[in-house]
Amino acid sequence: MSAQNARVALVTGASSGIGEATVDRLLAQGFIVYAGARRVDRMAGIEQRGAHTLSLDVTDDQSMTDAVAQILTERNRIDVLVNNAGYGSYGSMEEVPLEEARRQFEVNVFGLARLTQLVLPSMRERRSGRIINVSSIAGRIYEPLGAWYHATKFAVEGLSDSLRLEVAPFGIDVTIIQPGPIRTEWNTIARESMTAISGEGPYADIARRMRATYEKIDGGRTAGTPEQVADAIVRAATARRPKTREAVPASAKTVVGARRLLSDRAMDRVTRRILLRG
Repeated sequence: MSAQNARVALVTGASSGIGEATVDRLLAQGFIVYAGARRVDRMAGIEQRGAHTLSLDVTDDQSMTDAVAQILTERNRIDVLVNNAGYGSYGSMEEVPLEEARRQFEVNVFGLARLTQLVLPSMRERRSGRIINVSSIAGRIYEPLGAWYHATKFAVEGLSDSLRLEVAPFGIDVTIIQPGPIRTEWNTIARESMTAISGEGPYADIARRMRATYEKIDGGRTAGTPEQVADAIVRAATARRPKTREAVPASAKTVVGARRLLSDRAMDRVTRRILLRG
């Protein structure tokens, strides 16, 4: 694909993990890739490999507006938006400060929504585009001490499904990617926040058990790699008729399938048995 005809992608949360792997995979497919993150210094490697790096904070409207304006000025198009920026902060619903709960929504939901708003007009004008929202199996299941994180991912799922119907007449596709356990720094952040918030007090035993279980899962065979998620994102970006959602890796598909089959009470029992055995 010539540079003049190459498709243009914007990837958020590109400084590590799934975002970085996605940038590399899209570059390999011939995309012109703009990689956005708050810490540009952490993207030196992907810049050397061909990405255009941007200072991008999804909680800062001006930062997002400037980033989209720069890409449209330089390329006159954005073909693919990968909304990957996000984080998980765990702790009991009772103990997590509302300020932290709001921050999770700002990053995981409102930042994603605002960046999508900024990109859609140019996609509508061209009557083509792909919006790829990195959700989680957390948007389909639930866990103790994860109420606020799961709430953000349930929101992303509903937002994406409604958006898909709204933009379909303009030739724009929306795909939800649902990672399961993935070996990234996300796991450390979630575990540390859970321990910091609920490691003492009434929920301490639950926090201890869940942390032990998460550490086993991270090092086990069921945990996937950022590259596996990136491959799913590339499929969504390049398929003639992309899936509406894809869970990855195989263990994530199993969990989502189980949720469809089990009643709430049965799912409660399975979740307790798996997560609180530590």
